[in-house]
Amino acid sequence: MRLQEARALLAERGFGAAGDSDKRFADGTPYKVEIPSCEGPAVMRAVLEEAKTRGVRVDRVSQGSGVMMLTDDEIREMVSLGEAEGVEVCLFLGPRGSWDIGGQAKVSAAVGGVARGNDMVAASLCDAYRAVDLGVRSLLVGDLGVLELLGTLKKEGSLPADLVLKTSVLMPLPNAPTAALYERLGATSLNVSTDLPVPVLAEIRSVTSVPIDMYIEVPDDQGGHVRFYDVPDVVRVAAPVYLKMGLRNAPNIYPVGAHLAATAEALGRERVRRASLILRLLEEQG
Repeated sequence: MRLQEARALLAERGFGAAGDSDKRFADGTPYKVEIPSCEGPAVMRAVLEEAKTRGVRVDRVSQGSGVMMLTDDEIREMVSLGEAEGVEVCLFLGPRGSWDIGGQAKVSAAVGGVARGNDMVAASLCDAYRAVDLGVRSLLVGDLGVLELLGTLKKEGSLPADLVLKTSVLMPLPNAPTAALYERLGATSLNVSTDLPVPVLAEIRSVTSVPIDMYIEVPDDQGGHVRFYDVPDVVRVAAPVYLKMGLRNAPNIYPVGAHLAATAEALGRERVRRASLILRLLEEQG
């Protein structure tokens, strides 16, 4: 099969070129702001305080250390802060390949979020049910099999129907067929790969209905791109989209704790400042 014929075959199946998006969030907005690496209530309070100071609306915070690294009281406090401020609180599920005893994840980030074996899958499910019982309605998933299981459990009524299942950047999402697969398996928010050109984002949006979330400034271990001036085009083709602010030249703080508290809070505040720069660009460029 020639390349032209392969492209035609994809187009026949709905995976062709795409243009601007006319999709929006339920409130009619084309984009929202997500602050990642919000590792506990202290960091979340710092993020919300900085957001008020800078006039930045934060719609979602996500956490990377995992449910298992938070006490019940810490989770309850984050849920309470989210309810008070109208902010979605998304927590990462449990153990992962990069923390396990195996060697592959130490040399390949592509398997950093996987659940190695049924015991790690079970641990991820334990995290999910614990978080839900404590009021969390948004989970960050790094493993494909875990995603499918959680999607099935939602359909069966074992987990809340309104539970957000957000794919992690550790689950590669580089093309439209993969995006469509993740949504079929239950994903309700799609973290796309960090280095995608705008036309590829348009292709992904054309075959999906759920929000996309995308790093605008990318952590070093995920590529380190700084794509501020791409944002108007990202919004144009990918809406509804969460604009997510990582940081270059920042330490990896997972799993966080009191030994890294000041660093985690400083990083959170700087992510909000970066978001304010993005919002200024959006306003300037219409």
